[in-house]
Amino acid sequence: MTSVVEHGRRRGSGKSVSPAEEASRMIQPPDLHKVTVLSKAEWLRIQDELNGVNKDKERMREAANQREALHLQSKEVVKLWSNTIAGQRQKKLEAKRIREQIEEEKKKLIDKEEAKYQEQKRKEAIEKAKTQLYYQSDRVKGLHRALLLTEVLKEREAQIELKQRIKSATKDVDKVFMDVAKARDDEALRLEQEKVLQRRLERQAVAEDLKNQIKEIELLRERQKAENKKDGEEIQRLRELFQWEQRMEEERQTEQKKSLLQAHLEHLANRDLIRAADTQKQEAEEQQRKLFLSAKQKMMKLRKDKETELFREAQMQRERIMSKLTDTQREQTVSEEQRIAKAVAERDAKQAQQQREEEEKKAAVLKAITAHREFMRREKEQRDQAALQSTRDALQAKTEADRIFSEKQQLKAQRIREDERKLQDFNATQMAEKIARAQQLRREEHEFEGKNTDLAAEEENQFQQYSQQVIRAAADAQRNVFPLCRAAREGTGGGLGPVFGGVRASYLVQDRSGAQMPKYVSGATQNIKKLNEAVDIQEAKRRLGFTWLT
Repeated sequence: MTSVVEHGRRRGSGKSVSPAEEASRMIQPPDLHKVTVLSKAEWLRIQDELNGVNKDKERMREAANQREALHLQSKEVVKLWSNTIAGQRQKKLEAKRIREQIEEEKKKLIDKEEAKYQEQKRKEAIEKAKTQLYYQSDRVKGLHRALLLTEVLKEREAQIELKQRIKSATKDVDKVFMDVAKARDDEALRLEQEKVLQRRLERQAVAEDLKNQIKEIELLRERQKAENKKDGEEIQRLRELFQWEQRMEEERQTEQKKSLLQAHLEHLANRDLIRAADTQKQEAEEQQRKLFLSAKQKMMKLRKDKETELFREAQMQRERIMSKLTDTQREQTVSEEQRIAKAVAERDAKQAQQQREEEEKKAAVLKAITAHREFMRREKEQRDQAALQSTRDALQAKTEADRIFSEKQQLKAQRIREDERKLQDFNATQMAEKIARAQQLRREEHEFEGKNTDLAAEEENQFQQYSQQVIRAAADAQRNVFPLCRAAREGTGGGLGPVFGGVRASYLVQDRSGAQMPKYVSGATQNIKKLNEAVDIQEAKRRLGFTWLT
């Protein structure tokens, strides 16, 4: 029974049908007399009901969305009105915000100007401090002392000129005036000598300071060398300790292998002993079985002998009885013959009964022997199975113990390898860090030396510029510039030797005076230097007498 929908309404629902009928129905062509044509509205309504579409809810949702959009649009329109309380409040807030921004910009400009002013003040203070520090340096002080000496020399020259002029003009000057002038000159000379002595003491102090600095540098280098040597010894000791630990580990592994080999050999010996014991036990059982069979055979033989003896005795007894009956047959009556026949029958029955009993006993003995043999065989099989099971259990336990021991050894070896790798990584890291620190120290030292060299060159250039300005000013003022030129020599320090690394060294004599050796530079020394220093190798070869064929 099928369900038919007409004009968009359900007429009824049929009963449930089987899948086979449903499939056959789907395969069969439709019946054109039962097809119902629906309108588009009905078809859409059915589709909406099947899909769970609720058009009323959709229309309500769309209406709510439109109302929300209109509400937001009205809010946006009202927000831009200026004649409302909210609009006025918004205008005031906006104006306040603009004023605060303008004030903030003004404050920023004031802060920038203040920062520039403070920066300029800081720069001026730094420049002033640098200038003061520069004027307080030893070389600038020496230059200023030389400048003061030029002034003093100029004043002395003026005084000498005045003295000569006075002497030439008035030779008959009062003796007192001459004494006063002489005393004044003596005082000036004494002051000059004190200044020279003070300068000498200052130079000696500077020389001692430089010597102390050189000694400190040498001590620092020696200490650095000692530290490097100590680090090398420590590294060597650690390497030897690591090698010793490796040797100990190898010896321990060798001993462990030996112990494992010994245990394996003992296991093999025990296994051979167990096999020998089993073999001996089997041989004993086989010997016992053979003894049992031989005893049984002997017993069977004795029984057969006994049966033969009994049969022979019975035969002899029968023969005796037959002989006796033959002897007494004639003397006995027919009743006696019947009695004899009865006795013979009884005897035969008795013998047959005895033979049957003996056969039954023999069968029972054979059955007992067979049962005993079967019991012994089963017992032996059980013992063999028990021994085999115990051997299997022991072998399995030994195998499990060997596996556990091997796993433990592998884990231990892996842990040892991990520890060795960590130790090697740690040592490599330590060495790399130490090398990096040493390289960093060398780089820093080179950078420090380079900076010191650049700073010394810059200071030297700055001092030379300043000294040249002072010398030009002194020359323009017609002063004696020799002290200024001597003070403005290249190289720091108060020595008379050549300049090495921006420092003019001092060479002292080997006596108690500690006087500084002068520097003698003349044409002869320059010629000797030219002869000893071969600038042109070809010229040197020609000077030595080498000739070439052209």
